[in-house]
Amino acid sequence: MAKKSKTAFVCNECGADYSKWAGQCSACGAWNSLSEVRLGPEHTDSRAANFTGAQSGYAGAAGQGKVQKLSEIDLSELPRIPTNASELDRVLGGGLVPGSVVLMGGHPGAGKSTVLLQTLCHLSQNLPALYVTGEESLQQVAMRAKRLGLPADHLQMLSETNVEQICLTAGEVKPKVMVVDSIQVMHMAEVQSAPGSVAQVRESAAYLTRFAKQTGTALILVGHVTKDGTLAGPKVLEHIIDCSIMLEGTHDSRFRTLRAHKNRFGAVNELGVFAMTEQGLKEVSNPSAIFLQRADEIAAGSVVTSVWEGTRPLLVELQALVDDSSLGNPRRVAVGLDQNRLNMLLAVLHRHGGVLIGDQDVFINVVGGVKVMETSADLTLLMAVVSSFRNRTLDRDLMIFGEVGLAGEIRPVPSGQERLREAAKHGFRKAIVPAANRLKDDIEGMQVIPVKTLSEALNALDLG
Repeated sequence: MAKKSKTAFVCNECGADYSKWAGQCSACGAWNSLSEVRLGPEHTDSRAANFTGAQSGYAGAAGQGKVQKLSEIDLSELPRIPTNASELDRVLGGGLVPGSVVLMGGHPGAGKSTVLLQTLCHLSQNLPALYVTGEESLQQVAMRAKRLGLPADHLQMLSETNVEQICLTAGEVKPKVMVVDSIQVMHMAEVQSAPGSVAQVRESAAYLTRFAKQTGTALILVGHVTKDGTLAGPKVLEHIIDCSIMLEGTHDSRFRTLRAHKNRFGAVNELGVFAMTEQGLKEVSNPSAIFLQRADEIAAGSVVTSVWEGTRPLLVELQALVDDSSLGNPRRVAVGLDQNRLNMLLAVLHRHGGVLIGDQDVFINVVGGVKVMETSADLTLLMAVVSSFRNRTLDRDLMIFGEVGLAGEIRPVPSGQERLREAAKHGFRKAIVPAANRLKDDIEGMQVIPVKTLSEALNALDLG
């Protein structure tokens, strides 16, 4: 006798499920976020047995009931799989981990399918790889590979949207790395919902994750993004996977940035930079040189700072424009920086720097589309604002970094010496840094000016 399908109500924000509908989710507090989900009939573990033996010898997360001490766990069982793309390996934490699930998101046209096709074409030369496409035909993928000049003689392709069939085929092929493009078009026959719905995305991702864990396959899922730039689908999807990375970039820029938002096998603040060319996405090994392509004549309000991205410093140009406001409420616009932090720093500038710009419009921009997430650019931002306000051009070979406190003190930032050495390597000869970041050993050809307060920094640049 066939079992009846169950109905549940799942929160689109946090993934919590309930037996009946409610106006507010009690788990996350979101209103009108519960949607009805029809679950398939309960099934036995027989379908999982179809692929448990796909790759024998893998000591994965599934099926391990033995208790072990943490010090006795052999890490050599999970060697990293290098992708032959140093920027991608940097973001992943050193390469793909067998049995891991990576979710790559990005706006349409960002280059998700291109970078994954390039990666799998090169990986397939040394190990079995499978590329599953649900949005494009095999001919379309083959045309892209031919246009990019990729080695296509070993990569195995599959055009399928049924998750059970994908895992059954993969169990026969036994790939070491598999890409599913994309999770939003996948479906399961037992779930009575349309592809892309909350139920289908959650159940499909859970089924594919279970396959990856039990067979030791490194799985990469491609995900769509919403209008606000977040990954589409239920929040539970981000809890299932091991690593979530986003490929970002505007349509009018040839550069793409790859950043990890979640990574169980590495740091989450690593940044990879790619350049879109006719041969696909090419790695940018020295992104500072690209973001520092400045004009021949430096205008007032332009300053270079050093931000720390993962394990390396990155030099970026920060620009400020201060102009008389024709409105009763002057505008404060920050592109690439936190808007609230800008307002706070302007208040510190007035109180402890003696510079009043309350009646001025202030516009801040980080050149190159880089998003500065740390506080090391505080002092640079204020110096750029005062430079534009005074209409005084700062030296071309000047670099500034430091955190500004509410009392006007300049606080140190991590990895100060590495930031200075990176600036010296690119030809900078003068730097204003927090006093606590003063170098123990002088760098040849660079003058380092340590400052303790905001007023000292303004006097050092003759902007007071």
